[in-house]
Amino acid sequence: MVGQTIAHYRIVEKIGAGGMGEVYRARDEHLARDVAIKVLPAGPLSDESARKHFRKEALIPLAAQPPQHRHHL
Repeated sequence: MVGQTIAHYRIVEKIGAGGMGEVYRARDEHLARDVAIKVLPAGPLSDESARKHFRKEALIPLAAQPPQHRHHL
């Protein structure tokens, strides 16, 4: 995936992997900033429990940011 573009995000490097997918550092070409993108394997969100877990995991970093810096999912 490194070097590929997803929407307006250019994948820079793989920074981790786990049970729900792989995490990459990417460059948001619209806002000129680095972001983390999680790429999920096909089908992991097919049940409600998995979707809830993914959403909970995705919201954790937002809680650490001041409200004026939050970009909600």
